[in-house]
Amino acid sequence: MGQVEATTERIIAADPEEVFDALADYTGTRAKLLPEHFSEYEVREGGDGKGTVVHWKLQATSKRVRDCLLEVDEPTDGQLVEKDRNSSMVTTWTVTPSGEGKARVVATTTWDGAGGIGGFFERTFAPKGLGRIYDAILVRLADEVEK
Repeated sequence: MGQVEATTERIIAADPEEVFDALADYTGTRAKLLPEHFSEYEVREGGDGKGTVVHWKLQATSKRVRDCLLEVDEPTDGQLVEKDRNSSMVTTWTVTPSGEGKARVVATTTWDGAGGIGGFFERTFAPKGLGRIYDAILVRLADEVEK
């Protein structure tokens, strides 16, 4: 069993604070950013950054649906960390300046993978699939804040 990691990033032509605020807005903006892989989205506590508890189901493949109950933290400026209470999955969103009026957004998700042959396939294919899902979120985020 080893740790699996998926990372994706994008430069967005908007103020980093505005980009971060949009990502941290779980009651408004965040729901608009989620592609069809997400369902049953519900804010259960809070709604803006640290202290938020949010639920969704993530269908990464036709057979794999993960029921997620995430606690949100902001350990440093420009960083949101979503820890799944139902698994080892942790997604870290990092927003940093990238030149004048631009933000670099990096999404990194890690989890404890399976062992054996199943774990081999998970480590090989899951990061690419999850990367595509988070790429779609970043495209929608750019569309939202670059207006």
